[in-house]
Amino acid sequence: MEQSVRDVQTVLPSGQSIVPLPEGVNFKEVVTHVDDRGHVVEMYDPRWNWHPDPLVFVYAFTVRPGHVKGWGMHKVHEDRYFLMSGEMELVLYDDRPDSSTKGMVSKIYLSEYNRRLVNIPAGIWHADHNVGTKDAVMVNFPTIQYDHTNPDKYRLPLDTELIPYKFENIQGGW
Repeated sequence: MEQSVRDVQTVLPSGQSIVPLPEGVNFKEVVTHVDDRGHVVEMYDPRWNWHPDPLVFVYAFTVRPGHVKGWGMHKVHEDRYFLMSGEMELVLYDDRPDSSTKGMVSKIYLSEYNRRLVNIPAGIWHADHNVGTKDAVMVNFPTIQYDHTNPDKYRLPLDTELIPYKFENIQGGW
């Protein structure tokens, strides 16, 4: 049919994604070990030398199915996410003035079926969209401790015109 649209390449034959990411975003693949008793997964180990900043603070949060948490951004610290359970679409927008990827919007899918760490550099707006059917459970290892009196957290509404991305049929907010 003339109206059909051919898919574009998103992965290499090896399975590696070729979707462009904002400068400084990277992953650490982790292995989930499964046996007849259950499973175990290492979430963070400084011996991996994955990230130069030490482990200083850890917390977990959830996002309900169909909901979005975002847009959020940090000026000082980086987030280091690990999805423990569920399926999440992580949408990133690079608004850093000196970044080679300024203006880039990227979507990353995180899943309990392919666990990995992902870092979100300071200055990157991000939103967490649960695209699964159960609560998504995210663990964050930010590069600084949370300061309750002076949070390094900036927010925009999900429908902001400042970020060139629109969520469809969403619930939630910041």
